[in-house]
Amino acid sequence: MRFCSLGSGSRGNATLIEAGNTRLLVDCGYSVKELERRLQLVGIDPSRIDALLITHEHDDHIRGANAFARRYGVPLWATQGTLRKQAGRRAWHADVDLQPISSSVSDIKIGEIQVTPYTVPHDSAEPCQFLFEASHKRFAMLTDAGSITPHIVSILSSLDALFLECNHDLGMLHNGPYPPSLQARVAGDHGHLNNRQAAKLLESIHVEELQCLVAGHISEKNNHPDLVEGELRKAIPDLNERLALLQQDSVSDWFDIN
Repeated sequence: MRFCSLGSGSRGNATLIEAGNTRLLVDCGYSVKELERRLQLVGIDPSRIDALLITHEHDDHIRGANAFARRYGVPLWATQGTLRKQAGRRAWHADVDLQPISSSVSDIKIGEIQVTPYTVPHDSAEPCQFLFEASHKRFAMLTDAGSITPHIVSILSSLDALFLECNHDLGMLHNGPYPPSLQARVAGDHGHLNNRQAAKLLESIHVEELQCLVAGHISEKNNHPDLVEGELRKAIPDLNERLALLQQDSVSDWFDIN
């Protein structure tokens, strides 16, 4: 299994996961044209994507999903709450293959990848994140969550790779350009994880098998890569080359999970 980021941040998010002949796209926060350009940079033909998984209905995660799914005939998976909320804002194309994720379903098998959706606290209709398993390897994503719940800790135990939100530094947020109302939203229990929260999560889970830790959704106004790296290395001092920080405007390398 391997994965790469096509972009991560408040202006757009998309992540690609591949195992064998199966390719999944998580979120589509870019226009179809821009997503096609980014996919080309990592050597992937859009028509070879097997499913599109949406975490929630905020524009930086869903902006191009409707058009992309329609153009390439890709099944679109999202929670029922996300599908309903988005339909109320902008109707789904009639020929898009919508696959509702039921709260009663524990996992989904798509090709060679088992996908486990799990709930997170965020200020959207019915947000979720995903755990991916293939060939006895486990990779999870956790972004757009305002706090760490016991359920999250349970899901993220014993991973081989983790994509973890490090959205803001609290000091930079409180002294930054955002008005108080937006600061409260970002820092709230249904907002975004700060650097210290991310580090505390790492201290709460088994990281012995962690081959790769990727920090993402890093605010360009309320955070700095040095602050992110400093907090995460406090939690796992021997991270060394296992740590990578994602950027908004460029695709990442492929991260292999062996």
